Amino acid sequence: MTPPPERRRELLATAAEVFAAHGYKATTVRRIADEAGMLAGSLYYHFDSKESILDEILSTFLDELWDRYDAVLAAGLGPRETIEALVTESFREIDRHGPAVAIYQKESRHLAKQQRFAYLAESQERFEKAWLGTLERGVADRVFRADLDIRLAYRFLRDTVWVAASWYRPGGQHSPEEIARQYLSMVLDGIAVGENPEPTAKAHSDS
Repeated sequence: MTPPPERRRELLATAAEVFAAHGYKATTVRRIADEAGMLAGSLYYHFDSKESILDEILSTFLDELWDRYDAVLAAGLGPRETIEALVTESFREIDRHGPAVAIYQKESRHLAKQQRFAYLAESQERFEKAWLGTLERGVADRVFRADLDIRLAYRFLRDTVWVAASWYRPGGQHSPEEIARQYLSMVLDGIAVGENPEPTAKAHSDS
């Protein structure tokens, strides 16, 4: 009998949290099984190895991320709107797959050396191409500053967006869309008031 898909999803979610908290090497099948409230032998009824569990966690996250990124990139948006959409989708993925994002950040460089996880390096190359290409287009179209260091800007955007996986908690005070809006406002428009701000309008006229 094939295990119910919802049970498989529950086990993957549990495993992702354990991997994120303790690291892939330090995590055993027994530890995952204990967290899931089952015997280690029973876990093998669902997965043939610890490696298979991690593979499914990461591939599921990246497949969904690229479905959403590709939709943004194919939408024909301007450079600024593309950056805004990519950032928003990134925060949504952190909301949906926070532990997987944390695992990816901690483990991908090491794992990508293994044939089974070669897709991690391929995904990173696609990611870099998408973001750098959008920034380059923005400079060429005079949407972004001509003196922008594109590679530095890319690294800043990449790291400051995805590090949110370390502190973001689903169901918190702010939705991923609100976090994206605030983030984009700070990155694209700054946080300082201009040198000559408009005076605050009076509540009542003098007449």
